[in-house]
Amino acid sequence: MKKNRWFLRMLVLLALSGALNMTVSFAAEAGSSGDPLVTLSYLNDTFLNTVLQKVDQKIAARNSQIAQQLGGQGGTGSAATFTVVTLSSGQTLTGDIGCEVMLRVGSASCVSPSSPGLIDETTAGTLNNGGALVQNHLYMMTIEGRGVKAAAATTKLLVRGTYTIA
Repeated sequence: MKKNRWFLRMLVLLALSGALNMTVSFAAEAGSSGDPLVTLSYLNDTFLNTVLQKVDQKIAARNSQIAQQLGGQGGTGSAATFTVVTLSSGQTLTGDIGCEVMLRVGSASCVSPSSPGLIDETTAGTLNNGGALVQNHLYMMTIEGRGVKAAAATTKLLVRGTYTIA
């Protein structure tokens, strides 16, 4: 009979311990300050996306700042793909060897200390110093010191390659 009481006491104590354990488990919320467990899915799905969005915003803000600086007072730039560059009247874009430009809006002329100035890739011809660029023709700088001078108040060019604006 004493053995049964011991067994009964152990069973009741085990049941109370289990109930207390379940209560504490349900009270603690996963991911809270009481349970700071971070899962891989949270890192991949939520946290990483948040960080990437913030990085994209900072890059866009910095690119915008650089574009304003280039458009306003000169500078340098480089583009692996075509980029829109806006020049004011009198500003000159000088490209490195291999730089390509296409006149989209306004008017501009070739700036070159010697012949040939620019290579017109559209017609396979050349454009010498002072010659007017034709809209939608693609020009390439094949010798250093070649460039394009804006003649209109607003001149927009598509540019691919390394260039400076003065």
